[in-house]
Amino acid sequence: MATASETIARRAEEVGVEVRLHAAEVDGTRSLGIGEDVPVVPASVFKVPIALELARQAAEGKLDLGTRVAVRPGHPTPSPYGLATFRHEVLMSWHDLAILMMGISDNVATDLILAEVGKDAVNDTLRRLGFMQTIVPQDCGELLATIGEDLGVSYEDDERALAELTYEQVSGLRALQPEKSCRTTAAEMTRLLGLIWRDEAAAPEACADVRRWMELQVWPHRLRSGFPDDSIRTSGKTGTLPAVRNEVGVVEYPDGGRYSVAVFTRAEDSRSRVPERDAFIGFAAATAVESLRTA
Repeated sequence: MATASETIARRAEEVGVEVRLHAAEVDGTRSLGIGEDVPVVPASVFKVPIALELARQAAEGKLDLGTRVAVRPGHPTPSPYGLATFRHEVLMSWHDLAILMMGISDNVATDLILAEVGKDAVNDTLRRLGFMQTIVPQDCGELLATIGEDLGVSYEDDERALAELTYEQVSGLRALQPEKSCRTTAAEMTRLLGLIWRDEAAAPEACADVRRWMELQVWPHRLRSGFPDDSIRTSGKTGTLPAVRNEVGVVEYPDGGRYSVAVFTRAEDSRSRVPERDAFIGFAAATAVESLRTA
């Protein structure tokens, strides 16, 4: 009988992706990995440490999550949905912006938050917690701008415009090279989630805020697709770039079992609508978690 790792690797080959994966017990020591220590580009998964820093600073009294922020139309950071599509100015609290950042992966909300808390603070917190392979040197606008610069086009975060890129063009993008962009590893992301779920990443109220924001994510097509049982709770954060489909999250069972999962995938083409690749993330996560539950 094939092992869980072999089953996941075989399905990855069938759907045409390279996979880096780690699943771990939140309250135990068992884990399963596939290339879990290899640096990867997180895409919007990097919003998890940004959310943690926002919540940490709020818990320490450095900012008030209830403070209202005026968000005017025309923010330079592109996004296919959310605040980038608004026509009129809105007033939103930092808490509300965090819900948009984590719930629908709003790029404008992310960059407003990161500008407030500071990149240095995000990275200092990561180092203090012992994460040496996870770094956030760019905001969404800066990261997406490199794609347009590398291709010589005006890129507005619409993957459909890049569907015909060759493998060489895709692989040459700085945004897809961990050493030139934001980066992490599957193992570090599951450890970060474990710290958040055990109230060890920051004050308990800060960790509770991050858990709540991740629980509000609306996308069901990746991690959650592997756990259709309504009694199983999933909280996650997706990440998407040309050729890249990721998600990290925590799966909680009615019997109290809690498992952090990180699945990072990369394809040889940049087609934006390949549903079997999205579904693979749920399959891989469920296969990995089930192997831990039956070990």
